[in-house]
Amino acid sequence: MRSIEHPEISSNQNSSNFNSGFNPRIATVSRTTGETDVQVTLNLDGTGNCNAQTGIPFLDHMLHQISSHGLIDLDVRATGDIEIDDHHTNEDVGITLGQALAKALGNRKGIVRFGHFIAPLDEALVQISLDFSGRPHLTYGLEIPTQRVGTYDTQLVREFFVAVANNSQMTLHIRQLDGINSHHIIEATFKAFARAMRMATEIDPRRASTIPSSKGVLGG
Repeated sequence: MRSIEHPEISSNQNSSNFNSGFNPRIATVSRTTGETDVQVTLNLDGTGNCNAQTGIPFLDHMLHQISSHGLIDLDVRATGDIEIDDHHTNEDVGITLGQALAKALGNRKGIVRFGHFIAPLDEALVQISLDFSGRPHLTYGLEIPTQRVGTYDTQLVREFFVAVANNSQMTLHIRQLDGINSHHIIEATFKAFARAMRMATEIDPRRASTIPSSKGVLGG
């Protein structure tokens, strides 16, 4: 582990062409603490290529769902104190992913902003509604019946989405409509999240380069 540093954020796009619709919106964020070392690179205008190496197999599987169904190219590499438990690594991956989303979106001009999707997975049915509002909020309505899926603590699902919502400045509502199988409920959640996020981050050609708010500003 390296010494604690402030998050280091870079991007190959400047704010003037983030939302042009022609250039990929790409960002890289590195975050190092005394507990974890995480790097995330994402391309919002990708094709769903994913490389996830977090040391937590179930989390890697869920990151693949975000990438594949959100059509986001995603590279996540993390090392952490998983000999204690998965909590710090799970949370810090969520923090870093949220920061990368915020950076890739830039000033958020021209985006659709709102997204929603209902995803079924066998008996499970999960609804996601989100808004890249600049005001972080999470309403979490999952009722996962088991404490673990494999070795993954299912309480960490909420912690992951808290971290993503806070650091991307997203309003996020997660509602479970049906489901009795823990794996199905969680995977349906990540798939619905991916599709809702894809909808919200797409460029609206009618909005051009304007801020998607009647106030002319997001947040606050």
